[in-house]
Order: sequence, then C-alpha cells, then structure tokens
Amino acid sequence: MIDIFDKYIESVKNTETILFNGLVSRVRGMLIESNGPQSVIGEICYIKISRTGESIPAEVIGLDGKIVQLMAFGETKGIEIGCKVVATGSVLKVGVGKQLLGRVLDCMGKAADGKKEVAPETFYPAIASPPDPMSRRSIKKRIVTGIRAIDSLLAIGEGQRMGIFAGSGVGKSTLLGMIARNTNADVNVIALIGERGREVIDFLERDLGEEGLKRSVVVEATSDQSPLARIRGAYTATAIAEYFRDQGKNVMLMFDSVTRFAKAQREIGLAIGEPPATRGYTPSVFETLPKLLERSGTAQKGSITAFYTVLVDGDDMDEPISDTVRGILDGHVILSRRLAEARHYPAIDVLASISRLANRVSGEKTKEACAYVRKLMATYAESEDIINVGAYQKGSNPNIDLAIDAHESIDSFLEQEEFEQVTIDDTIQKLAELAHIEIPQEEYNV
Repeated sequence: MIDIFDKYIESVKNTETILFNGLVSRVRGMLIESNGPQSVIGEICYIKISRTGESIPAEVIGLDGKIVQLMAFGETKGIEIGCKVVATGSVLKVGVGKQLLGRVLDCMGKAADGKKEVAPETFYPAIASPPDPMSRRSIKKRIVTGIRAIDSLLAIGEGQRMGIFAGSGVGKSTLLGMIARNTNADVNVIALIGERGREVIDFLERDLGEEGLKRSVVVEATSDQSPLARIRGAYTATAIAEYFRDQGKNVMLMFDSVTRFAKAQREIGLAIGEPPATRGYTPSVFETLPKLLERSGTAQKGSITAFYTVLVDGDDMDEPISDTVRGILDGHVILSRRLAEARHYPAIDVLASISRLANRVSGEKTKEACAYVRKLMATYAESEDIINVGAYQKGSNPNIDLAIDAHESIDSFLEQEEFEQVTIDDTIQKLAELAHIEIPQEEYNV
C-alpha cells in the first residue's frame, strides 16, 4: 500500500513552503527583468497577470545583481511593470512514463494533441548531465533503420549518434519518417524543434503515420514559439529518451533540427547581452551543443541511437553549426540537392557520408562488399564528366568499365520508395549480389 502513496509523499517533500516573490521592473522584447525573487539560473517562475489572474511560466536565464532576467515559455502579452513574479524553487522536470507512447507533447512535456494529460510514473530533469564516459557500454551491435543505403554502406550501431546534413527541401523530414516507421528500435522519440506549424501535422499524418506513432513520443516546439520554448523542447525530448533508455529499451531519438535549436540559443544569448562571436552565433551556442548531443548514446543499460538533422545554410557544409556538430557526432549522412533534383530518393550522397562505427558493427564479408561497391561508385564519380560527354572509350580502363556496368544497378539499389519496407536480410543479400560476394548468414543477424 505504501507504494501507492509514494508519488504524493514525494510531491509534499518537494513543495516549496516559503515562496520568494519579486516584481517586474522592465520588459525588453523577449527579456523580462524583475526586482527579485531570490532564485537560481534555470529556476521556473510564474508571472502573475493582475488584470486577468493568469500565470505565465518563465525561466530564469540570467542574474544581474538584484535584477533577475527571465524569459517566458509563451506569449508575454499582458505583462506590465509591477506584475508579481513567484519563484517555484525547482527547475523544469518532465513527467515520464510508458503512457507517453503515441502522444504529442509541448515543450514542457504537457499534452499538445488535445487528449487528456498523462499521469506520470516519475519525473526526469529536463537539463541533465551526459552519462559518465567510463559507464558507457561499447557499441558492438547494428541497429536497423530500414533504409537500404544506410543499412548497407553506412551501417549504424545501437547507441551511435549521426547527423543528417542538408539544405532546405532535400528530404530530411521524409527520411526521418522512413526511419521511424521501419527501425527495429523499441521506442522512437521525435523532437520537432523550430518547425513550421504546417509541417508538424504533415509529419504526424504523412511521414510518421498511425503505425509509426503507436511506438513514438513526439515533442513539438514550432518556430512561432519563444526561443526558450524551442530550447526546452529539445531538452524535454532528450529527457524522455533517457527515461526509456533507463528502462533498458533501445531508443531511436530523431531531432529536427539542431540548427534551429542553435538559433534559439543565439536569440537568448543576444537578449542577455552576449557578444556575437562566429557568424553571429554567441559563445553559449557552442558551449550548449556538446552538452545536449552527448546525452544520447549508450549507458549501463539501454541505449539512445540518435539522428540529428542540420539545416545547412546555402548548402555550406563548413558553416559554424555544421562544422561543430560534425565534430561531436559519430558520423554524418549528407543529402545531396543534385540527387534530389534528379528524383533520386532518399538523396543520400554515400561517398560524402560516413559512419565511424560501420566497420565495428559489420561482418568481414559485409565490409568487403561495402568496400567494393564504394570503390565502384568513387571510380564512376571521378570519370563521370568524360563518360557523359562521350569522351571515354570502353576498354581503355577495366576499372572504369566495371564502374559503368555496375552504375545503374547500384543506383537502383540505393533508391527506395518512401513507403517501401525493406528487411535487413534483403539489403545484405542485394549488397552481396552487387559485389559478387557470398555473405554468410550469421552476418545478416542484428
């Protein structure tokens, strides 16, 4: 019987018996300043609107002497000089539990799908430290994404962190939807950060679908919401993924997009007076990124395999966010606008992409087949111009001849319809046929 009351006892223990109050002294754009209350960075406060009685949640983002700098999670409409600010004494915590599966949540972990709130099993802090490096299990086992190009030539391990780099409109969301529907992970946690409002419902209904949603938790914070809401949406999704990981599950975390998360952090940094450093990004952006991205990966039990999309401005792969994220993650998938324009989907540029753990999670014969196919692709790419203008005479170079003969088959292998379901056995078998190598059955297993 005691177990039934545990959560109520915990709530009483965590209740702040003395409330610290302050008064709004200034509102400057998104930044709200108040005299008091006594608080710490990251603490949740409520701003009381005297005219309506409404309470607006806000977070402490800076301290300047006795001045407390806050940013609201929602609209600042109605806030005026003299509004009471009440500190809660706690940071943002996310209610988690198995009942979250199939639900769409807002940046604070509350229901955003019109259904009733879920009674949480427990609470996880939204902002947490990554697992101790010495406590992480090594990655030895492949995870299936259901994407032929990835499962064959860019094999991913359970607990690996990958980036998907692309310009706008090249197919990032579609690729994430395909992975969500086809992966063999136990649970999907999908963070839609800074997306257009239209894209959220499109992703849920078209890309994810009813079957995909059943084993997924979606956290959305659209582009019209405050930068704080977008940032906390990212942390909330990661906390939910950590809960399922701690239950021993293999979690697939799909985060779209890191670029919009970084831009939200930049907005907050500029609001509190940080100097713009690299291409307008403030130093806190580059401090925050590794703290977020390192939270995924393996732990003592369970794992979080993560795909983080990066919106590449002007298709410049060396812009600051792309360069920083690429240095943190365990590999990257490049989506090519040239391939997308040629209607080659998914538009994965295999030669420009890399999985740093592919050799570790693939069998010997599979690695041999991958190396052979990549070599053919590289040979064709080097000679493509002279082939297309008809300047190459067949028989001049046996390697180029092989590459030309195999080009159409390789292209066909790498293309995949959006709703086409592909098993790992079928992928490995077709890879073996392309490379003219026999791959033993034990290498098919994951």
